[in-house]
Amino acid sequence: MTATTRSRGGLTALLAGASGLVGGECLRRLLDTQEYSSVVVVTRRDLGERVRHRKLRQFVVPFDRIDGLRGELRADHVFCALGTTIRKAGSQRKFREVDLEYPLQLARLARASGATHFSIVSALGASRSSPFFYSRVKGEVEEELRRMGWPSLAILRPSVIAGSRTESRPLERLSEHLLRFAPGAYRPVAASDIAAAMVSVALESPPGTTILESRDIVAAARRGR
Repeated sequence: MTATTRSRGGLTALLAGASGLVGGECLRRLLDTQEYSSVVVVTRRDLGERVRHRKLRQFVVPFDRIDGLRGELRADHVFCALGTTIRKAGSQRKFREVDLEYPLQLARLARASGATHFSIVSALGASRSSPFFYSRVKGEVEEELRRMGWPSLAILRPSVIAGSRTESRPLERLSEHLLRFAPGAYRPVAASDIAAAMVSVALESPPGTTILESRDIVAAARRGR
């Protein structure tokens, strides 16, 4: 841990995706966690008056210009909750941009500035060899992050993410209801549990790569409460 990445008496967290379902939950938890004395957020739009806190520092910038923050993104632990759907993105190219290119660029910048832990929300079935485009992109991200040599890397692979969204995702809502009684690995996971698990694992910072499937996420969330 270097002096440049620690705030006085505590850790610095860096979060991307704070305006989303999981990211919003993660932001609230980071601000409430005493081990973090500073929380840096990179966002496309100002979070507004609803999120004002003495520990919070925002960088409002389009993610395709995040290179302009080189040297500014100093943190101990990085939390990436960036993600979209192909429908919302409008094309497979734009989806790859949001779910692969942006997380990897964030990771490169943070690692170069001394971050030691990186946590990302991936997805159930993520694999570079998957026949499904969505799962294949998620698998690519995971593989590239592993190659960066993070001292501690956490990959969370929830099934359907449960929670109240501001945008309409009818297929995810339907899946959430249908999978409530499925085996543990396939059950929906609450966004609050994903956020709790991310923070819990980051504070533990186990060496190497830690992969958490749905049931593991719930267990890690309980440890952090």
